[in-house]
Amino acid sequence: MSDTDDLEHMDAKTALESLEHHTELPRTRLSGALEGIVKVVGDAVSWIWVLLVAVIVVNVTMRYVFGEGRIEFEELQWHMYAIGFLIGLSYAIQNDSHIRIDILHERFSLRTKGWIDLIGFAVFLIPYLFIVLIYSLPFIQYSWSVSEISDAPGGLPYRWAIKSTMFIAYVLLLLAAVGRLVRAAALVFGGADRLNRS
Repeated sequence: MSDTDDLEHMDAKTALESLEHHTELPRTRLSGALEGIVKVVGDAVSWIWVLLVAVIVVNVTMRYVFGEGRIEFEELQWHMYAIGFLIGLSYAIQNDSHIRIDILHERFSLRTKGWIDLIGFAVFLIPYLFIVLIYSLPFIQYSWSVSEISDAPGGLPYRWAIKSTMFIAYVLLLLAAVGRLVRAAALVFGGADRLNRS
């Protein structure tokens, strides 16, 4: 019997669970609090995709039906993309939906996955986030001090607002990374028996 045949005989929920490859790490109070903040913000900001589609439809309609393109809509689109993707990064970490090399990752034991997460977050992601946050502050402060606007004629004002969103998104990403790091540490140093306590 092939894998496809096996999936056809499972109920829908079981089939979906068999295709997911999330690493279920133990939850702690700290990770729950940090990831809870990220989830609330991520859930709220996820509606930006609906607004983005509306802006795209209006922009395309104005351009091709009425023959009038608007730079404001073009810039609003990329501002909304930026917000969606930047906030979405933290949401993906919190949800364990980020990209992995699944062909390798799925073969590892839960403890090995915990070590990979622990080292990856502690050595690579969190230091990177601190560097970005530290070096982005002067960039954002300058934008605020000159009340930066778009260079394009008819472009959006408040360019400093989208630059500030970058900082907020990286803080959220840091919260998600620390939450995930705490969960990986709970698995590696506390044992997998804590998985069932949450």
